[in-house]
Amino acid sequence: MSKLDGNERWKSKMLLTEHQEQYEARKEGRPAGRPTPDELTMIRDYILLPHMLTIVHKRTEEMRNSSDLMKRPFLAAAEAIVKRISQDMYKMRRELSRRRIRIVGDEQVDLVVYHRFICRGYEDRLGIVREVMRAEISLRLAKYFGEIVRWIGQYEGPELRPDRDAGADGNKGG
Repeated sequence: MSKLDGNERWKSKMLLTEHQEQYEARKEGRPAGRPTPDELTMIRDYILLPHMLTIVHKRTEEMRNSSDLMKRPFLAAAEAIVKRISQDMYKMRRELSRRRIRIVGDEQVDLVVYHRFICRGYEDRLGIVREVMRAEISLRLAKYFGEIVRWIGQYEGPELRPDRDAGADGNKGG
C-alpha cells in the first residue's frame, strides 16, 4: 500500500490540454516501421556514395599512371571530390543511425541491385536498376565537379577570364 492510496487528489488524473497535445504529438513524432519517402531517398543516396567513391578512386589511379599534361589539376580535383564524398557519407551514416536505419547487405539479380535495410525494426529491400544507378552516379559526380569549378571560378583573376567582347575568331568586335 502506497502513501497516495488514501489521498483523494490522486484519484482524478488532471491533465491540462496543452500538456495532452504535447504528449500526443510526442507519440506521433516517432515514425515506427516503414521508412518515409525522404528516408528512402537517404537510403538510396547512401547506397550510391560508396560506388561513386570507388569510381573516383579508380579514375585517380588511372590518372596517376598516365603522362597527361593536365594530370596535377585533375588529381587535385579528384582528391577534393573524394573528400567531399567521404564527408557526405559520414553525414548520411550519422543521420541514418539517428533515425535507426541500417543497410545490411546487397545482392544482384539480373540487372537490379537489391539492398536490404532495417528501419526501426521493419526489414525490407530497395532495388535499383544498374542503368539508373549509373545515370544517377554520373549526375552526382558532375554536380561535385561543378562545385569545384564554381569554387575555382570565384578565385580566378581577370587575366584568366575569357574576353566577353571577343568574337568567335578571338578578335575584338568593332
